[in-house]
Amino acid sequence: MSHPITPSRGDQQKALWISTFSFTMCFAVWTIFSIIGISIKSELGLSEFEYGVLIATPVLSGSLIRLILGVWTEQYGGRLVFSVQMILTGLATFALTWANSYPTFLLAALGVGLAGGSFIIGVAYVSKWYPQKQQGTALGVFGMGNVGAAVTKFLAPFVLLAWGWQAVAEIWAAVIAIMGVVFYLVAKDDPDFTERRAKGIAAPSLAEQFAPLKNLQVWRFSLYYFFVFGGFVALALWLPHYLVQVYGVDMRTAGMAAATFSLSASIFRAYGGVLSDRFGARTVMYWTFGFSLVLLFMLSYPPTEYVIRSENGPIAFSTEMDLWPFVATTFALGFFMSLGKAAVFRHIPVYYPKHVGSVGGLVGMIGGLGGFILPIMFGILLDLTGIWTSAFLLLFLIVLTSMTWMHLSIRAMERKEQGAALDRLPSFPELQEVHDPNRTVMPHLIEDWRPEDTKFWAEKGQRIARRNLWISVPALLLAFAVWMVWSVVVARLPAIGFDFTQDQLFWLAALPALSGATLRIFYSFMVPIFGGRLWTTVSTASLLIPAVGIGYAVQNPETPYLIFAVLALLCGFGGGNFASSMANISFFFPRAEKGNAMALNAGLGNLGVSVMQFLVPLAITAGIFQTLGGAPQELSDGGRIWMQNAGFIWVPFILASTAAAWLGMDDIADARASFREQAVIFTRTHNWVMCLLYVGTFGSFIGYSAGFPLLSKLAFPEVDALKYVFLGPLVGALSRAGTGWLSDRVGGGRVTFWVFAGMIVSVLGVIWSLQTGTFAGFFGSFMALFFFTGVGNASTFQMIPVIMRKEVGRLMPNLESADQRRQSEREAAAIIAFTSAIGGYGGFFIPKAYGTSIGMTGSPLAALWAFLAFYIVCLAVTWVVYTRRGGLLHDIERGRVPMAAVPA
Repeated sequence: MSHPITPSRGDQQKALWISTFSFTMCFAVWTIFSIIGISIKSELGLSEFEYGVLIATPVLSGSLIRLILGVWTEQYGGRLVFSVQMILTGLATFALTWANSYPTFLLAALGVGLAGGSFIIGVAYVSKWYPQKQQGTALGVFGMGNVGAAVTKFLAPFVLLAWGWQAVAEIWAAVIAIMGVVFYLVAKDDPDFTERRAKGIAAPSLAEQFAPLKNLQVWRFSLYYFFVFGGFVALALWLPHYLVQVYGVDMRTAGMAAATFSLSASIFRAYGGVLSDRFGARTVMYWTFGFSLVLLFMLSYPPTEYVIRSENGPIAFSTEMDLWPFVATTFALGFFMSLGKAAVFRHIPVYYPKHVGSVGGLVGMIGGLGGFILPIMFGILLDLTGIWTSAFLLLFLIVLTSMTWMHLSIRAMERKEQGAALDRLPSFPELQEVHDPNRTVMPHLIEDWRPEDTKFWAEKGQRIARRNLWISVPALLLAFAVWMVWSVVVARLPAIGFDFTQDQLFWLAALPALSGATLRIFYSFMVPIFGGRLWTTVSTASLLIPAVGIGYAVQNPETPYLIFAVLALLCGFGGGNFASSMANISFFFPRAEKGNAMALNAGLGNLGVSVMQFLVPLAITAGIFQTLGGAPQELSDGGRIWMQNAGFIWVPFILASTAAAWLGMDDIADARASFREQAVIFTRTHNWVMCLLYVGTFGSFIGYSAGFPLLSKLAFPEVDALKYVFLGPLVGALSRAGTGWLSDRVGGGRVTFWVFAGMIVSVLGVIWSLQTGTFAGFFGSFMALFFFTGVGNASTFQMIPVIMRKEVGRLMPNLESADQRRQSEREAAAIIAFTSAIGGYGGFFIPKAYGTSIGMTGSPLAALWAFLAFYIVCLAVTWVVYTRRGGLLHDIERGRVPMAAVPA
């Protein structure tokens, strides 16, 4: 930004370097607990959690104060605020020597946190001295003050060993207080503040300064800074302790090794500013996140031992990162975090030149909070898992989330600027200048797709649509198989030595449905954003993680319950796939065939549950993978099973299906849409009504599939029900695949009404059978339930496109016919996916309801009565909203309004 008063080069340099030196001193004080905290921990006998809170407390107060200090800097000038802040920090640091209990140390630590607030003071102060084109470099140089963390790690251990931790606090307190006085005497007021004071202009009000904070972009920048700065602070505090415990080095070595990370994460910040000025801050953020993902994956991999059974005996080897490779990797990580810190704050003066204090204060505050929250999370993860590298896994997930949000936001911005030309842009907008759309054509992208055109459909469209359908079906079948594999594995765990309670077993059966249903909410919107081909490929490949994990976990009875719970949640990847698969297939087919196509995709995909329940009990009886699969487990009756095959059996099929999706599927250009464009469905009343009905149909199917094996074993222990339970999901899947035509012919609303009537009768049959102890009645009633859920799954999905064609025509009458068609298809696809997400929660609530009912009453009957009441509600809603005279679908389904007359 330009200033009416142009500062001289000498004044600029003096302001920059005295601010940088002051910030270095402040940062040295702010991280003082990384060294003296270990001595205090030993002196007070603190737990890991208490230690984590102690070292994080200065970070908390230093983060929270940033927003206030940023505003005060805009009002009173950086010279005064910076000076007062350093003097007060010195007093608080000296007060540490008077503390004699854990609460008093925490109180003093809050005051020490004032040192962390210096960053935003300096950013607001320094940025006023430089024009916009030089601000990246100037702020990068100022940011090098992070090297204060390395100063503390280099020098404090020697002072501590010579004179004790109290001497460290006294010396650091004296230095920063003196620096506060020097700053006030030597520094000058910034040009903006000088001009404003000379002209008698009032400082901007709080409302004016806080106005930009309502922008989502500001919070996105805050998440970036949560990692690059918050992660840096957290690791600066955590690494000395990590190195002592993991590598067994002394405090001096740990301090020196950790200082290399702090050094690289600080001194290269200036270089990050230069790169941001030259190549753009956005480009530097891509570099930061991309390389950080690779480095954090390496750091998060725990020490692991492997044993391969060969013909000549076992071959054992292990993987573990030694000390110096660890130091080198953290040094590289610090380098890219350093670039990222400069890049984040290069954005702020560009987007918010008049609000650097408030916006930078918020971003700095969130980043600083990362330094408070993350060490506590590191400690909690260590307590839960016992794995030290879990801290780096947490950072890996934060980076992955940040990079995804950044990329999608950039694409949304480009979409707004480029309109329809977006699909011809490169994946990374920074490459736009060297991108030749005529030379780099996206493969498998269909730009001309007209399924309602009879000639197009017959000559070209039908062949392409069916190819995508028949590649989608086996991928979805495998997804359901992996999703529900716990329904068989859980029933066998006690027999192979796992001492889990009945409630824990029901939880394991329910968790995949919980995570799968939750993932469906996100998967619902992925196809229009990434394309059906790419997303089907990635989502199918993700099934390898739980499949392989199960194969290893079940081989050791000492495997903690937590690991099984995590694997159960990861099986939810399979459940999430359904939402994206159905949304993708719905785009390919014309109105008249949508119901049948989606019924085939979903019905044959649902068949994966039955295939799994039939195949897994056979696969675990033989060592089909020989030595590669591992040794069998001994049963209490002397028999042997290979329970690991329940996971391993799917691996070759997943690999084949992943390759088929990538090589054989297509993307439709018209199906592309941002999340914002799809989010309109949340304002559609019928989206929520159909969610309710789909919980009643699909939620029942998946919930009964998950709970049927365990319920059968508990209710009729004398019957080997596991031989027959696969028939339930088989009936439900086949009835869904085979009855899609019925809904196309007579109407999905009418079919859904009678489905709920049939389910009510079937549940009454199950209740009666349990009360009388009749297995035949129990089994037959459940088969009827599965049949009706399958029919209802198809009929509810057939209803959605018809409903949205009518609703879009009513709500958007000004759109052209072709635009109405695209809008209705886009909304219908999103609603289909979203309702599948909500419906998936039935897979969690039904098994959990069984467990709760048995725990409270000793019987599952209370849960079944609750299911009966819910089906009565669903039947009433279907009749009132859709099928009664005057209902939305009444005239259409009775032929009184031809489908051709429904707006498209």
